[in-house]
Amino acid sequence: MASLTIADRASRTKPMAKKWIAKAIKHPGALHETLGVPKGEKIPEEKLEKAAHSGNATTRKRANLAMTLKGMSHKRSLYDHKRGE
Repeated sequence: MASLTIADRASRTKPMAKKWIAKAIKHPGALHETLGVPKGEKIPEEKLEKAAHSGNATTRKRANLAMTLKGMSHKRSLYDHKRGE
């Protein structure tokens, strides 16, 4: 098997798209509706885990995305603060 050239390797790796979260959420509130949780309330961890193992592929994907987003930090970056704060 021939090894890849530097140009080939560079063309196969793309930087992560900006605003990928906004593009990933196509139907806001759909998981809440599917699980019977009113909008504005948090989805209980137990329901989220159960949905992640659902037989419905769409529900499973939405639950996995919700768990991924739940684990992300909502804190500001160290470099986002103003001097003197």
